[in-house]
Amino acid sequence: MDTDVTVVGAGPTGLVVAGELARRGRRVTVLDSAPAPFPGPRGNGIQPRTLELLDPLGVTDRLVALGRFRLPFRQYAVDGTVRERDRHPGLEPTPDQPFARPLIIPQWRTTQVLRERLAEFGVTVEQNARVVAVEQDQHGTTAVLDDRRRLRSRYLVGADGGSSTVRHVLGVGFLGETHDEVRILLAEIELDGLDRDHWHQFDLIGADGAGFLSLCPMPASPTWALGLRSPDPDARADDASLHALVDGIRPRVRLRRISWSSTWRLNVRMAERFRIDRVFLAGDAAHVHSPAGGQGLNTGIQDAINLGWKLAAVLDGADDALLDTYEAERKPVAAAVLGLSSELSQHALNSGAGGYADRPSALARQALQLDLSYRTDPDAPGLRPGDRAPDAPLGDTTLFLLRRQANWTVLAFDGTTDPVEGAQVLDADALDVDGHLRRTYQPAPHERIMIRPDGYLGWRGTGAAPATRTTSALANTT
Repeated sequence: MDTDVTVVGAGPTGLVVAGELARRGRRVTVLDSAPAPFPGPRGNGIQPRTLELLDPLGVTDRLVALGRFRLPFRQYAVDGTVRERDRHPGLEPTPDQPFARPLIIPQWRTTQVLRERLAEFGVTVEQNARVVAVEQDQHGTTAVLDDRRRLRSRYLVGADGGSSTVRHVLGVGFLGETHDEVRILLAEIELDGLDRDHWHQFDLIGADGAGFLSLCPMPASPTWALGLRSPDPDARADDASLHALVDGIRPRVRLRRISWSSTWRLNVRMAERFRIDRVFLAGDAAHVHSPAGGQGLNTGIQDAINLGWKLAAVLDGADDALLDTYEAERKPVAAAVLGLSSELSQHALNSGAGGYADRPSALARQALQLDLSYRTDPDAPGLRPGDRAPDAPLGDTTLFLLRRQANWTVLAFDGTTDPVEGAQVLDADALDVDGHLRRTYQPAPHERIMIRPDGYLGWRGTGAAPATRTTSALANTT
């Protein structure tokens, strides 16, 4: 084998899969067909749950330092009135939830941070590496490149976007629909004349209906993310049109530079299968979303985290059946998030110019992705296997910080620290100086609770915890 895992695609999904493998000591090769990292503003928000899940990879603190949680929304109506509002009113961090709001950060910056972290593990992305075919047998996979190279690996991950070559050559169906009539023009620009302390949105009214121009300043960058839902069905994202649009906002506003522009069309699809023997699909290769609510990038990263630790575990000798749980867990989540992003998109379009800001509170909560779960019994009370494992203060540290030190964590509420192979075992009551951990997890007498490498509960019960190398550690979940 040339490598343990070949990852095709170097967007956030592919980079996180590679990072999760590399930090566990596995050999990984990342191939990307583009000559350089993508420069545009495709996904500019990282949801709170994604920040939690990225923390053990060692990038969350870096991302937070380069992003922004609070950006008041300022909406300019056609009659001259101006409205300002908090896009997430009342949301504040709590002891069990350290991130309460989405982090605004340009996708190219997220990609940069992930690449830098991957390089610290000794892995660099190979650009201009176009995969044209994928072969597999009972022992491994072969990625065939356009320069006739053949790269052999145990497993292969297709994270190569909505037009995935990996998905196509394996003949996996991509079910859903495309609406060419629903278009938003996207661009990354530099401009003068607007303050960078607000997300600005201008209502547009034309002969063919209503629309909006959204201008969001990107933190730690001179750029702005432009989104245009034009009342003109023939509007184009060319230089002349964008200059006329931005320069026409008000006398002192001027567009200085356009670094990237594109036209987005509503496309909602999901792959029929996420696992094809030794090949796995993740991110946009497995599901494509509306951009409303910032769900696509986050769902892809969470695919990567779910898949990465499981691949590493099987490469280290765990039961191969563990890999079947990737599709079993992520496909229903992807389907649910597809429905949510479509609902958010439809709400935005139906609401006209105010669609970006005026989201029902229930939809806004779902968009944070903190309530996503792999549990099999939706009506069972309390925290159950498959649910998110909350944080908790533990003296001068926190549960999340302690979880950085190991893949699996066992909270022992039975007063013992009997070892569990492959896991750190914490004397929960000894660490729980203020009782927050016990109040949050509500253990039964003498109970032990196992937290998976991806921050979800895997098992809870009395007696000996299951071995982490077997799917029995997920028995209550799948």
